Amino acid sequence: MSDYWEKIESVAKRLGEAALRKQVVMATAESCTAGGIAYAMTEVAGSSAWFDRGFVTYTNASKEALLGVKSATLMAHGAVSLPVVEEMTAGALEQSDATLAVAVSGIAGPGGAVPGKPVGTVCMAWQWRGEAAQSRCEYFSGDRKAVREQTILYALNGLLERILMR
Repeated sequence: MSDYWEKIESVAKRLGEAALRKQVVMATAESCTAGGIAYAMTEVAGSSAWFDRGFVTYTNASKEALLGVKSATLMAHGAVSLPVVEEMTAGALEQSDATLAVAVSGIAGPGGAVPGKPVGTVCMAWQWRGEAAQSRCEYFSGDRKAVREQTILYALNGLLERILMR
């Protein structure tokens, strides 16, 4: 187990405790992490009380079909962009009973880099039901596994921060 997974497990446990206290239910919409965020959350015993569902939308077609991401948004900005992850969180909320959603789309590598978006670029969004999404892009270093683990940890921390601020 990597050091990241120890941190991920710790944050996921704290996230679950906070979600239970504040009666928050979550959903995930994941591309580059391929369900890793949902996996980390559901490793916590009792997570069915605060985790509703996860969407793994690795292709653009699946983002459109499952989450309602507009093809025009994908064409204009690319899958790894703030507008796309914002539409992903909105779609996850629309297709679930969650009150809070997170979405990630990125370039974990080793290939896939494009001008202006090197390997390690990951865009994320968090959205409460009925509110606008909050989003940001980050750059993570390391190999594919490291980029994915850093993304999972960052996404979970973002959820935890938003719940604790409520």
